[in-house]
Amino acid sequence: MDTKKKILLVEDDAALSGVYKSRLEMEGFEIREVDNGEQALSAALDFKPDLILLDAMMPKISGFDVLDILRNTTETANVRIIMLTALSQPKDKERAESLGVDDYLVKSQVVIGDVVERVKYHLGMLDTPQEN
Repeated sequence: MDTKKKILLVEDDAALSGVYKSRLEMEGFEIREVDNGEQALSAALDFKPDLILLDAMMPKISGFDVLDILRNTTETANVRIIMLTALSQPKDKERAESLGVDDYLVKSQVVIGDVVERVKYHLGMLDTPQEN
């Protein structure tokens, strides 16, 4: 039986999303891509991902609002959520943490290998992530 871990990739930059999707698929994950907050919310219920990679700045509903809603929805309250964002201000990270994010990665400070590692760590596939 195929028990691939499922990842919901929420990113409005199509080029970046494509890069992450192909890398994560190479690592053996099943990926669904969406490019806005509304789609993220419906896909979270429908696709039932093990982990969500969530961009903060998106059209319609921001990543912070998506995070807040997911954490307050019974079906998605325990999904692992990693915010992957261009926002590097401590206040943004604090906001995400107060809303219950599992991890907060700043795009300019990580390479895709780091992201893959954090994903595996949060899915219990690695004991400890490497320090960056």
